[in-house]
Amino acid sequence: MKDILGTALLDFYHGNYTEDIITETSISEEDELPLPYFFRTYAEMPPMERKALQLSKGKVLDVGCGAGCHALYLQEKGLDITAIDTSEGAVEVCTLRGIKDARCVDLIRLEDEKFDTILLLMNGTGIFQKLEFISVFLEHLKTLLNPKGQILIDSSDLRYMYDQGEDGGIWIPGDSYYGELEFSMKYKGEESETFNWLYLDERIFETACLASGFNFEVLTRGENYDYLARITVAENSPA
Repeated sequence: MKDILGTALLDFYHGNYTEDIITETSISEEDELPLPYFFRTYAEMPPMERKALQLSKGKVLDVGCGAGCHALYLQEKGLDITAIDTSEGAVEVCTLRGIKDARCVDLIRLEDEKFDTILLLMNGTGIFQKLEFISVFLEHLKTLLNPKGQILIDSSDLRYMYDQGEDGGIWIPGDSYYGELEFSMKYKGEESETFNWLYLDERIFETACLASGFNFEVLTRGENYDYLARITVAENSPA
């Protein structure tokens, strides 16, 4: 796939910022994703992200690190942080910004390491892609956690994006879950391939976590139907 995100982040880092990324989904029209947002400071982060960083402890894995704003803050606080992303350009930016352990690797291919905190922010459930893959990712995440480790992950309930009927139900085209989206990005005339991205409502996410041997706790909710959850391995869950 074309590294749209990485190209844009490198442009911004090197002072070649002339336009933003354009995103489009299967349920929304084109929208701008401002590049400066990827370089936000702790003070510029929404309360939900600050909460996640405050709760981070021990050896931390930042999944989908982007330009490294979360990893950089935690590293400066003295935490042992590993930042990963599938975008080579994003990882290069992280390295240029001083993150000591930044790697271009897919989460599902990360093995033989353990962490006390795993961060999946900026709609962290997106990495699951579709409902059918949630258990695969949860089981893999379990192998990366130290005893008493935690996963801090955020998502949004997209119910509000759809028309509601008189009975409170929502009208969804096709037969897929309403949080399963097809996503694409454009930047300076280049366009990414379409990829799957998943937004999870609290009820379905909790059910999936319980089925995979996790405890599920919503820590805080935002203003846009978004929420931050903490996931921990249940005591009676098999390793």
